Amino acid sequence: MKLVFLLEEKSMKCFLDGILPNILPEGIAFQTIPHSGKSDLQKSIPIKLAAWNEPDVKFVIVQDQDSNDCRELKKQLLQLCDGTKRVVLIRIACHELESWYFGDLEAVSLAYNKDLSKIIRKKKYRIPDDIISPKHELQVILPEHQQIDGAKRIAKYIEVERNTSVSFQMLVRGIRELLINEGNDK
Repeated sequence: MKLVFLLEEKSMKCFLDGILPNILPEGIAFQTIPHSGKSDLQKSIPIKLAAWNEPDVKFVIVQDQDSNDCRELKKQLLQLCDGTKRVVLIRIACHELESWYFGDLEAVSLAYNKDLSKIIRKKKYRIPDDIISPKHELQVILPEHQQIDGAKRIAKYIEVERNTSVSFQMLVRGIRELLINEGNDK
């Protein structure tokens, strides 16, 4: 079996390339395909799903929520998959990929060799998926953070079970269920 991840952008690819070996059981192949933003991803979904010519493949689509309504966005992405007869899991990063970093600030601390213990204790960072602009917040805390390099660095230290981001845990749970079940969008 193989999982193909259709992603909004390259930093998500770098992050997932780093953590998927810690999530997937041995023998499960994966491929991560970044796009140039939301509209590029959404245009690509029906085309890739219809044209993919490889047996035993399941798809995972990951997009940032940004300011969208999460349920509406998921419904819109599901509509793009209609009629393809593909097994597809859709997951939304609330609000951005960087929310997942805030879910494991210990990993961020290790990745940048910085003591973030004061930040970890701050109330505004306790619920990572509630941070409205996590990309901006991360830039305030770590001005040296760059999206691609940061995704690679942080992924090395993420502890899947320690991460407190609900949307990250939904991704992990969805992937694990997808490997067991044949139904669409678990």
